[in-house]
Amino acid sequence: MTHTRPITAATSLFARQRHALTAVTLATLALTGCGSELSGRGAQGEPVGAVVSAASPAQSSPEQAAFEAMLDSYARDCPPADGTPLVPADEKPTGSAATVSLAPGETPPADLIEPGPVTGPAAELSARDWCTGNHHQQRTIEALLKVPAPTPAKVRTTLNRLGYTDEHIHGLSQDDTTTRFHLDLRENGGQLCLTGAAAGETTDATLCVASATGPFTVTTEEQP
Repeated sequence: MTHTRPITAATSLFARQRHALTAVTLATLALTGCGSELSGRGAQGEPVGAVVSAASPAQSSPEQAAFEAMLDSYARDCPPADGTPLVPADEKPTGSAATVSLAPGETPPADLIEPGPVTGPAAELSARDWCTGNHHQQRTIEALLKVPAPTPAKVRTTLNRLGYTDEHIHGLSQDDTTTRFHLDLRENGGQLCLTGAAAGETTDATLCVASATGPFTVTTEEQP
């Protein structure tokens, strides 16, 4: 019994020292954290602003990147995107283009029929849009000709496989056995679009004109 009080006192003293050490440790950690915030450093030693900015830019999806690469591939052999019209509105055939080809012994007609003004998408699309549009027109028709009983769902799937993303497919609708749609093919300030009609053996597609900026809106088209 004579040794009970010294042991209890020692234990009490040890407990007080342990609590004091814990308090000092927590205070040190708190000061370290404050120092990190004040110096603008993150957990890995990188500037906080740099970490946020690295994650901030919206990355394009792989599908969108593939779509843009496809557009670029078809435009490589086409005129530059400088807005040059395919056929100037006031242009008329001159020189050899205006000469009537006659077979031996034929006489030229009394009244030559001059070609009328170019209208429709050909009058509004640039040379570049018209050139690239022909590539899209051909491959779209070829693919949709192979789709039996085309429905909006089948047409969308086929267009997706060709690389056209949902964001660029518009106006899918079914009229009896025909599924109609539009493709937004605008790039670099162009106005190219495609209007198509999937209908088995009579499938067709033509080039159209869309608004140069803003939401996709068809301004000129010729129904296939």
